[in-house]
Amino acid sequence: MNHVLPWWHRPGPDGRQQTQTDYAGAVYGSLLAASVIVAASTAVEFPRLETVVLLLVTGVVFWVAHVYARLAGERTVGQGLDWREIRRVGRGERSIVEAAVLPAVALAISPLLGLDLTSTAWFALAVAVAQQVSWAFLGALYAGASRRQASAEALVNLVLGLVIVAAKGALGH
Repeated sequence: MNHVLPWWHRPGPDGRQQTQTDYAGAVYGSLLAASVIVAASTAVEFPRLETVVLLLVTGVVFWVAHVYARLAGERTVGQGLDWREIRRVGRGERSIVEAAVLPAVALAISPLLGLDLTSTAWFALAVAVAQQVSWAFLGALYAGASRRQASAEALVNLVLGLVIVAAKGALGH
């Protein structure tokens, strides 16, 4: 199938892919960010700055955990690790951290938009879910799925995101 790919995935002059985006990591990181926003916003006081830091720290911690898990899972018994391999795997898993950035920015700029704390939480949560759905759609297209299949994957991810949204609504905030 011939799909129109975003500019960052078009082949370079040598015919090879220009970047390696881990769509699964981006979807996972977005769902993680949404969960952090919901958990933080259920507190009596919902501190913006602390939640921004929590989002970024959580993203980094989960990134390190994924890097470790991949390195441990792919390593042959008795084989050591070298820095080149650690950097390669770290770069491959970076989308988990990157997925926390946009929701963190949404939280950080919310005062500039005149949003109160409740609206800020909903805004950041919407950003996290929207990027999750977008990454799922783009990842499916990149993997060769038809637009219909990619839309179905995006819909599944929307449902997953809405489960997190429902949890926030059920918690009364």
